[in-house]
Amino acid sequence: MRFTIITLFPDFFSSPLKTSILGKAIKNQKIEVNLINIRDFAVGKHKVTDDTPYGGGRGMVMKPEPIIKAIKSIKKDNSEAWVTLLSPQGRLFNQILAHELSQKRHLVLICGHYEGVDQRVRYFLDDEISLGDFVLTGGEPATLCIIDAVARLIPGVIGKPQSLEEESFTEGLLEYPQYTRPAEYAGYKVPEILLSGHHKNIAQWRRQQAILHTLLLRPDLLSSASLTEEDKEFLKRICEQIFHE
Repeated sequence: MRFTIITLFPDFFSSPLKTSILGKAIKNQKIEVNLINIRDFAVGKHKVTDDTPYGGGRGMVMKPEPIIKAIKSIKKDNSEAWVTLLSPQGRLFNQILAHELSQKRHLVLICGHYEGVDQRVRYFLDDEISLGDFVLTGGEPATLCIIDAVARLIPGVIGKPQSLEEESFTEGLLEYPQYTRPAEYAGYKVPEILLSGHHKNIAQWRRQQAILHTLLLRPDLLSSASLTEEDKEFLKRICEQIFHE
């Protein structure tokens, strides 16, 4: 899969794209990441990419010409490129959307800045995505998060693909608690069931713990979670216990 980042600050990505899983994925040619500097498409001696907003107001707005020229240069060589702007008014990014984007052959991510981009840029987009209801200094941190979340779903990027099946949000639930050696530390013991070697009972315990953690920490997720009849019965029992107490 190919990622193309359109940004004013390509150096922002230098270190993250060379380390850890992303660095290995690029080295092993599982993914490709290209950086485009918006200033390369700006005109004039100073390569200006922003200007004051029409109608007045504080701050600056990113000019349409450099961004649209960058988009056209990509689309010219690859009509399958899915062009996305990182924007507060975009679709809220989550694991379902990460899976959707992982099916694209070429994902283009535009990093916004200042008070936003000229509205006319939106006529050349395929999508807009928001990382959440908070404000960042620019679209670069959000873009990096999206690339990381999407890339790890590409076959061959993660060493053990089966581990992706039991992660938080995969079925709309938070992940169950994880433990490793030692079996006891600072007076806290690993649950006995995890030491039993009984795989069926362990799987059931983990499933129930995932449901319990979701109920306590992110109950909003339960309405859309994939629950079996057994899961629903357990959820009913645990709710009755909690409310009874």
